[in-house]
Amino acid sequence: MKIKNFAMLAGVAALLAACGGSKITEPADLNDQRVFFAFNSSEISDEARDNLLGQALYMKNHEKVKIQIAGNCDERGSTEYNLALGARRANAAKNVIVKDGVSAKRISTISYGKERPLVQGSGEKVWKWNRNATTTVK
Repeated sequence: MKIKNFAMLAGVAALLAACGGSKITEPADLNDQRVFFAFNSSEISDEARDNLLGQALYMKNHEKVKIQIAGNCDERGSTEYNLALGARRANAAKNVIVKDGVSAKRISTISYGKERPLVQGSGEKVWKWNRNATTTVK
C-alpha cells in the first residue's frame, strides 16, 4: 500500500513539474537580451534563469556565436562598489549559461557599474531597469 501511494505521489509530482511555470524559449536574437536584478543583489531570479537558459539554447543551436555579458547597476553606491556588483551580476548570468553546457570560452563579461544606465532618471521606477546584465553578440 505504501509503495502504491508513493508511486502515485511521484506521478503527480512529475505531472506538476511538466506543467510548471518554466518558460524557456530560444530568442530569435541574443543582442540586447537582459535579465534584471533586485537592489544590491546578483542573485538570479527564476525569470532571469529561464531567460538565460533560452540564451544557452540559442548558443547550443548556433555553435559559432560568442557573446559578452555586461553587468549594470543603478546610480546608487560608489563607482567602485557598482563596478564590483556589475561584475558579480555578469558572472552570475554567465554561470547559468555555462552550467547548462555552453563553453565558458564563448562568453566574456564586463562591468559598466552605473556608467551606462538603460533609463535616465532617479527613483525605483527607473532604477529597476538599470540593474541588469545585458547580452550582446561579439
